[in-house]
Formats: sequence, structure tokens, C-alpha cells
Amino acid sequence: MDWLERTAKLRQWARSGARAPHKPLLFLYALGRFQQDADGELPYSAVEEDLKRLLAEYGPPNKTTPAYPFHHLVSDGVWEVYTDRGPGSPGSGVRELRAAGAAGRLAPELRAALRREPSLLGRIARALLDLHFPPSLHGELCEAVGLELEPAETEQLPAARRRRNRRMRELILTAYEYQCAFCGYDGRIGAVPVGLEAAHVRWWAFGGPDDVENGLCLCSLHHKLFDKGALGIGDGHRILVSQRFVGRSRAAREHVIALAGRPLVGPQPGAHPIAASHRSWHTSQVFHGSPRPATAA
Repeated sequence: MDWLERTAKLRQWARSGARAPHKPLLFLYALGRFQQDADGELPYSAVEEDLKRLLAEYGPPNKTTPAYPFHHLVSDGVWEVYTDRGPGSPGSGVRELRAAGAAGRLAPELRAALRREPSLLGRIARALLDLHFPPSLHGELCEAVGLELEPAETEQLPAARRRRNRRMRELILTAYEYQCAFCGYDGRIGAVPVGLEAAHVRWWAFGGPDDVENGLCLCSLHHKLFDKGALGIGDGHRILVSQRFVGRSRAAREHVIALAGRPLVGPQPGAHPIAASHRSWHTSQVFHGSPRPATAA
């Protein structure tokens, strides 16, 4: 059985590029717990709050419940659910799972494969990350689910090997004249830019192309906040700041909250601005909550 191929083909609700990372998040969480205790089980009532936090932080803006992936991941052959009455899930409702004392864990065949080939865990985890999340979130997501991956565990799935444009970073940074599109930061060490990154507006994992119409030059801070949904881009290419972002320090106010309503810095004349379709995707699939009103100049 090819577990990497099965990982790539998780059945997910999909429509017009909508994100549905519920199953991947539960799968990553289960891999992290397996790494810590290969024989342990995951009672729904004990892990429900952990899964809620993961979905709230790394899932799409719409509300959801961890009961959905807990029940439905079984159909992909990588997960099992059982109760005191025996194998099988009691249903996808929160009350049903709680009342039945439902517990889950990785499927027996997968647990056996992971014991035989320990490096398989890292390859499966890397595939889930590559297929469903941008690189800027991989490290903190691993920490959130308790996964420890070795640097060598970077093999991608054949399905994930869509050819990347190696010149993406150069194209984006040049278009924005080597300055952050949100704050104007343009730091260098000698002649080398430092702390500037090429960000995808529509994530590459969801069909976002490696071109200027889907890219932003952002400093490291604003890239992370953009991918976490704290920042976005609205009509007129003006910056959105989520009302869910809270920062009381002067630094948080100046570097994030004060951005609300400001126009993007760049791109330079002649470069393509961000395509409306990519902006709309980010707003609906990544940006969290309602935008703050524009701050006074």
C-alpha cells in the first residue's frame, strides 16, 4: 500500500478553490501524537479543544467542528474510530462522539508501516504540509501538533511536484523594488536584501501561480501575518487588518494596526498588480474576521 499516494488523495470537500484542511490537520495531529506515544489513543473528548484551536488558527475563516474530520477521516483508510461497543464511529455529531466515548487513532496498517519504516512519518507529514499549507506556516504548525521532522524528510509526493518557477522571488522583489508592499521596509546587508520574501496571495498549494499577478514582496513579519489571515488586501489594493488581531504595544499599533486602509507600496509602473481573482481567494479563504476601519493619517 502506498501511504504517500493515499495521503495525497484524501477526500475533501472542494469548490472553486475553497480550503478544507480539516482532515489534514487531524492527520498531522495524529502523527504528532503517534511520534510521542505509538500505542496511545485519542479520545474525542480529550482532544476536541486541541482540534478546535488548530481549525481556528490554520483553517478557513468559516466556523467548523472537529467532529467532522474525526468521523470522516475513517473513509480514507488512514484513521480508525471505535467506542466501548466496538469498532466504528457513532457519527459526525459532537454529542454523538462525546456520548459514545469515541476514540480514534491511525489505522492499524499505517501504524505497522510507521513502525517498520520510521522515516515514513516524516514523508507523510511533509506531504500534508506541502499540499495544504504555505511554507511560512510549516514550522509553527509542526510545533502546534507536536511533530519533530528531520531536515532530510522533505520528499514530496509525485502529485505535489508541480513545477515551480525558480525566478519567482527575483521577479516579485524586482516588481516591488525590494521593499515590503505593506510597510516599505527595504533592509540590506551590503548589497543583499535581508528579511524580504516573495509571498503568494493565492497559495501555491491551491493553484496559485508563480507570477507577479499573484505575488507580494513582504517583510518576514508581514508575510507571516498575511498567511495567518491577520492581514489582507481589499478593494483599491488597500491593506486590510483583521479586527481579530490584538496588539497593545506601540510596536503592534505602528507595524500592524496602523496599516489599516493604507494603499500597497508598489508594484512599480509597468508591473502587473495583483489579480482580483487572487485577492478574492485570499479574502474568502485566509483572511479572518472583519477588517478594521482605516486609521486616521
